[in-house]
Amino acid sequence: MKIVITGDTHIPGRGTSLPKRLIEECRIADLILHTGDWKSTKAVQLLSSYAEVKGVVGNVDDEELHTQFPLQQIIEVKGKRIGIVHGHGTQKTTEKRAIEAFEGMSVDIIVFGHSHIPIVRYMNKTLLINPGSPTHKRKLPYYSFVVLSIDQDIRAEVIFFDSKE
Repeated sequence: MKIVITGDTHIPGRGTSLPKRLIEECRIADLILHTGDWKSTKAVQLLSSYAEVKGVVGNVDDEELHTQFPLQQIIEVKGKRIGIVHGHGTQKTTEKRAIEAFEGMSVDIIVFGHSHIPIVRYMNKTLLINPGSPTHKRKLPYYSFVVLSIDQDIRAEVIFFDSKE
């Protein structure tokens, strides 16, 4: 099972379309996860043309997106429970807010966004993934997203690239 994880696309705004590098992976994905801050349904439509899309809303998403996606959710893929949340808020770090969102719930993986800082690491027995952003790298040198493979093994790789075109 190949899952492309992206978020903080901010379309329109930071981009008007998805970067070619992200599209390459979406074309061969079984599932696409989005961590919120789509900004409009255009990003949903673009991603949905490649694979099934599941996601959450973020702090810049319009009302229409709030009717399509929850603030957080847990999905199951190949026996692994994946918690998805944007991670915005006012207290603590984005990562800590994401972890607390699923406190007391059984999840194997927590996927979050908001900070635009890519992360793939374990905390205790939970894999934490933040894909960064494919359209707004802020002060980082590269745009990014994550490819997660779940088979007998779990593999997560941050894909860094130079151009949001």
